[in-house]
Amino acid sequence: MAAAGSTPGTPGTPRVLRAMNDRAVLDLLVVHGPLTRTRVGELTGLSKPTTSQLLGRLEAAGLVHTTGSLSGRPGPNALLYEIDPGAGHVAALSADPTGITALVADITGTVLGTERVEADAIADDVRHRTAQLVTEAVDGALRQAGLGHDDLRAAVIGTPGAIDPHTGQLRYAPHLPGWHSRTLRDDLAAVLGTPVAIENDVNLAAVAEQYEGAAQDHDNYVLTWLDEGVGAAIVLGGTLLRGATGGAGEIGYMPLPGAPLVRGGPEATLGPHGGGGGFQSLVSAPVVRELAGPDASLADAFADDTILAEVARRLATGIAAVIAVVDPELVVLSGAVAQAGGDKLRGRVEEELTGLALPCPQVRVSELEGDPILTGALRSALTQARDQVFDTA
Repeated sequence: MAAAGSTPGTPGTPRVLRAMNDRAVLDLLVVHGPLTRTRVGELTGLSKPTTSQLLGRLEAAGLVHTTGSLSGRPGPNALLYEIDPGAGHVAALSADPTGITALVADITGTVLGTERVEADAIADDVRHRTAQLVTEAVDGALRQAGLGHDDLRAAVIGTPGAIDPHTGQLRYAPHLPGWHSRTLRDDLAAVLGTPVAIENDVNLAAVAEQYEGAAQDHDNYVLTWLDEGVGAAIVLGGTLLRGATGGAGEIGYMPLPGAPLVRGGPEATLGPHGGGGGFQSLVSAPVVRELAGPDASLADAFADDTILAEVARRLATGIAAVIAVVDPELVVLSGAVAQAGGDKLRGRVEEELTGLALPCPQVRVSELEGDPILTGALRSALTQARDQVFDTA
């Protein structure tokens, strides 16, 4: 019972304290996997009776269940408790100029279904049916998982560009015309039956690095995305820097020596070869391939030491501009160019940065397997869903 004169949601009341303990235990089970009652008590400092009551309450709520027992010690076998994977489900998506990839996972993060819908983003028959294509991708993943829209608690979609927080409109991505509706988020939420977040794809790659990649245990870092397009995600104090219009990190547009200025505002198209100029016109994948010849691959380009040195110099010039502004402790190189250049490229970039009148952060190449954008979308969706599902207050 709440203290006299307080309301059910008042901090410090038994109800709120129980909810805080519930969430702490649920988070422990997410991180550590199955735990015994004794181990839960050791990790939380809760008494045995309180731990038993808490686990019983979470089991009755359908949030945890027992999964076997731990033997090999004196006395009766101890029951193991784990998160009930059916407590909630999420969808994670990645949109690109050639289609949409979706996956569905349970609340523990286990992927249950995936689907790819191919679609040319600029085709006349595609630009007005974005919501339909997203639904097709999610529905395919849900069918594989044996689930329906009612099972979803959150959905996160990664796209190039950034949503302007003031207008709700996608900017810096003119090559995805079907994604520019101001009502797109509401339209997608209506057809999927769950809240939808649209997030910059490079920001999601940075989230993936923070959870399970090169940026673990770092709160101040920059992820530089080097692929068909070029961008960055900036994390300061553990929080993504978004900027006034959501465009923080759009370094593909950044003016640098040797690259013409990009004109036309945030709707200017950089194009597959860097288009109007900027940093992207110096280090994108098509540009690096072109340095080695018309039919060359990225591997061909980086097999040439002269090209390797030139790309490293260009990269270091752009990264130095970012370092001068945000002073990160780590720079992560990601995307196809970084993967092809590998440690040789990383070492050359680090050499170029050494000795500058700037802080010298660590430079690492991403080692994440699979699609880091989808991984980041999944992590973000799980965070949103768990905040909802694990709230027992």
